[in-house]
Amino acid sequence: MWVADLGDTVAVDRFGLRVWDDLGGIDVLVNNAATPKRRVVEALDPADVEAVMRVNFFAPMRLTLAILPRMLQRGHGVIVNVSSVGGRLGIVHETAYCASKFALCGWSESMAVDLHGSGVSVKLIQPGPVDTEIWDQPDNDAPLYDGPKEPPEAIAEGIADAIDSDQFEHYLPDMKAIIEAKTSDIDSFIVGMRGLGGPAGEGTAQ
Repeated sequence: MWVADLGDTVAVDRFGLRVWDDLGGIDVLVNNAATPKRRVVEALDPADVEAVMRVNFFAPMRLTLAILPRMLQRGHGVIVNVSSVGGRLGIVHETAYCASKFALCGWSESMAVDLHGSGVSVKLIQPGPVDTEIWDQPDNDAPLYDGPKEPPEAIAEGIADAIDSDQFEHYLPDMKAIIEAKTSDIDSFIVGMRGLGGPAGEGTAQ
């Protein structure tokens, strides 16, 4: 086991190479760490957004770029990026989190195209609500969502299955129909999401 602060972007590169050297190579890189910042957009500080981006997007980006040349030289490897349905849907009071996950989705899609035929494959995981401590973090507004959550073990099994799959994108559980409905009528989606947030300004951190 290695311990690293993924918010320290400069150290992330060295961390990835150290793990590669200690293990004698990495077959599968799973970028799964994430941090929330749940609050209305007008209450966000730029530093809040940058902190979320460092962990949720810049860390997986830097880890990937650190070890990718070695994977390519060897001719095989799998990079698994765990995004979120929040990487496909703009969720109320989740501006910073969704921005980071949208970035991870775009990064993963383009990377999958670039690496075609290289022996290195890319998998994108889109979990729905998962029963972890991300829902109860200090310095975050209370979550508006109060529905069912997937156990982490089910998501882990889905990620393991995705590694051996030929498919690029994996929804855990399957919420693809919701994403397709949003894409087909984005204006209706935004109206519905506004309703979840209550009147303008409600929930603003004081």
